[in-house]
Amino acid sequence: MPELVETSVDDFHVALLRLNSPETRNSLSPAMRSQLIAELERLDADPEVRCMVIAGSEKVFAAGADIRALAERPLDVASDPEGAAFWSRIAAVETPLIAAVCGYALGGGCELAMACDLIVADEQARFGQPEVTLGIIPGGGGTQRLTRAIGKQRAMEYVLTGKHFNAQMAVGWGLVNKAIGKGAWLIEAVELARTIAERPPVAIRLAKRAVLESEERGVTEGLKAERELFDQAMATEDRVEGMSAFLEKREPDFKGR
Repeated sequence: MPELVETSVDDFHVALLRLNSPETRNSLSPAMRSQLIAELERLDADPEVRCMVIAGSEKVFAAGADIRALAERPLDVASDPEGAAFWSRIAAVETPLIAAVCGYALGGGCELAMACDLIVADEQARFGQPEVTLGIIPGGGGTQRLTRAIGKQRAMEYVLTGKHFNAQMAVGWGLVNKAIGKGAWLIEAVELARTIAERPPVAIRLAKRAVLESEERGVTEGLKAERELFDQAMATEDRVEGMSAFLEKREPDFKGR
């Protein structure tokens, strides 16, 4: 099986996963999904990896599902359970994920970017959920994550029309963190990942969980969960080191404990 996901880890504890299926425009085929989630889970279990960047090519981040395969599915066949499990498994990754988007991020590609914790995009990047133009709807979290990110009215417009929107619009709406010019999208994403990787790794994972709780719970339950995670962070050696370094005016040496 060809390497559909090329993976490397740098000296700054950042893993880069590049989708590599140009002939299918990085479509999220079963093989692509299988390799991507296997790599994400392998790296998530590696204490040397503190942040991950998922990127495509300069032409396309990911173009979504394999439409040919979907078109051939009989009407009476149930949905693929592995497809649904793929999105749940991404949501379970504890290491911070950054999507580095250039070119098109459409359908499942847009959903993959939104499933990450941050998005850095080339200023010419294009996003969209065009599933309705094919007679279907988003099935990987597109209706839910897009609505939470940009609001019901805008989400309705782009889900119901299937229109694309650009990176500058996405930044203005709060969906994308940064839109970068001069082809520096991947450099910027990796630099952001390295900044995150410099922070104490246990606290970073707990902070990610706490932020995600805000989407999944009401305010009262979210505040309770945040406090529990705060107490976990307070019980780490990294907390002692971080505060000592601050008081001693030196750089901290975090161990991930």
